[in-house]
Amino acid sequence: MGFWENLLQGFAVSLTAFNIWCCFAGVLVGTLVGVLPGLGPTATIALLLPLTFKQDAISAIIMLAGIYYGAQYGGSTTSILVNIPGEASSVVTALDGYQMARQGRAGPALGIAAFGSFIAGTVATFGLALLAPPMASVALKFGPPEYFSLVCLGLVAATFLTQGSMLKSLIMIVFGLMLGTVGRDMVTGYPRFTYGVYDLEDGIGFIPIIMGVFGIAEILSNLESSLTGGKDIYEKRITGLLPSLKDWALSIGPILRGSVVGFFLGTLPGGGAVLASFASYTVEKKVSKDPQSFGKGAIQGVAGPEAANNAASQGAFIPLLTLGIPSNAVMALLVGALMIHGVQPGPQMITKNPALFWGVITSMYLGNILLLILNLPLIRLWVQILKIPYRILFPLILMFCLIGVYSLNNSIFEIYLMGGFGILGYIFKKLDFEPAPMILAVILGPMLEDNLKHAMLISSGDLTVFFSRPISVVFLGLSFLCVLFQMIPAIRHSKDVALKE
Repeated sequence: MGFWENLLQGFAVSLTAFNIWCCFAGVLVGTLVGVLPGLGPTATIALLLPLTFKQDAISAIIMLAGIYYGAQYGGSTTSILVNIPGEASSVVTALDGYQMARQGRAGPALGIAAFGSFIAGTVATFGLALLAPPMASVALKFGPPEYFSLVCLGLVAATFLTQGSMLKSLIMIVFGLMLGTVGRDMVTGYPRFTYGVYDLEDGIGFIPIIMGVFGIAEILSNLESSLTGGKDIYEKRITGLLPSLKDWALSIGPILRGSVVGFFLGTLPGGGAVLASFASYTVEKKVSKDPQSFGKGAIQGVAGPEAANNAASQGAFIPLLTLGIPSNAVMALLVGALMIHGVQPGPQMITKNPALFWGVITSMYLGNILLLILNLPLIRLWVQILKIPYRILFPLILMFCLIGVYSLNNSIFEIYLMGGFGILGYIFKKLDFEPAPMILAVILGPMLEDNLKHAMLISSGDLTVFFSRPISVVFLGLSFLCVLFQMIPAIRHSKDVALKE
């Protein structure tokens, strides 16, 4: 079928009553998650994932995807009104958005954030629909050596997901790979690292891990921060949500540029919405005729980054759907969700599950429309929700964690695992070890091992198979360049220290 026939098929799937409801529920929850600082889409998807087990794969992924890109919308509200980014990708929005609010222009700031996000989401949805099929057709040429090299690239690129040191990222990746080896060997059936514990013979499920390191750890961290201080809510009446013609004239260029920059950065492993919003802000400051106005309430500083982070959140679906490689922690959760529903993400997804592929893509356009309709009227409601004390919210989050983990396999042992990983996740936060690389390694580890074994079987144990196939060589070369790129600052720093001494 052609492009337009595929889109029509996708709309036929996404516009069913139940899938519209799932999309609505996803973007509504996502917006709320973005509004509440400290929760985040990763923790929320981890908490709500068990609720999708009884759904079919299409409606489940539509809802979970809605939570992800909906959170990018909601994060701007707290950035502008409270100067506390609801999402890491909204940090840049706070620079000019909060200044606009202090100048009595909170309405136009919130309005341009909503419209900019809608335009960027629309551009990204069509970009995803156009670029994903050709990428999937190329990926059909992949064999076990290519997949092994691609997973290596994905794991190395995971070091870009963190703002800390590369060494800590690599430690978390190795720890995640170790967790992925627990259980019976896929070939020999011999138990590994189970230490006689029967519940570990099937391996450590990623649901208890992610609910622990994201859900329970977030509760502990937020309870600690809630004891140390509150937040200053913008109390003035919010008016003028529709931007003026002058605002539109200043904003349309940043929105379009941010959409393009965000979409392409979103497709890169380790790129994502955070990098996209910073890149957009930098671009706008460079091309502006009045760069001194940035940081003092320039509407371009809200429009560009908000468009970029929303476009990036949808661009991240390209490597997920076409290669089966998650580019961030949320995409790793969606890989797990697809596998739970018996769907293997990757190049054959378009041919084997076209309804799911095109249904998810078209649901994003529907979701962007719903978000635009929801966000403008509900801004005053989000302001009231911001005032809810965390001591009231955390028991509900904890209840979702307990029910979600127990309902998966009716296992008390997995609740203990979740608690253990929750304490471990809290320790990671205190020591500045970010858990995202570990989660990616847990998801990709079994895939890495499986393709390594298959590659060794087809080559009779000859390691040169990874260097004799062009695509594999390219991925391994990119992995080496990623490591080198990360090491250059450390090498320069050590040279500077040596010269000073």
